[in-house]
Amino acid sequence: QVQLVESGGGLVQPGGSLRLSCAASQRFGAVAWYRQAPGTQREWVATSTSGGNTYYEDSVKGRFTVSRDGTGTTTFLQMSSLKPEDSGVYYCHPLGTECWGQGTHVPVSS
Repeated sequence: QVQLVESGGGLVQPGGSLRLSCAASQRFGAVAWYRQAPGTQREWVATSTSGGNTYYEDSVKGRFTVSRDGTGTTTFLQMSSLKPEDSGVYYCHPLGTECWGQGTHVPVSS
């Protein structure tokens, strides 16, 4: 059974930075980050592929960076210049699977 564990969330002030991690029990071809704010639908944020390609939702381009470690089993989301509208629960999701982690909460507030 695939296991995904997100970590790194926490309260951060506007303009601050955080790095989220997604540790998986195996390697996947592509891993995406999603987020969900209260009362809204889960939305796609970024994707990292095993070929080294990365893709970003327009509102996070230039502020967020998705990457993987050398084993390819841990995916990171480096977030900077955070805004209150970035707040939500962040999830990682290997594309092509039904797997989701438990999420890590990122409140951006002063």
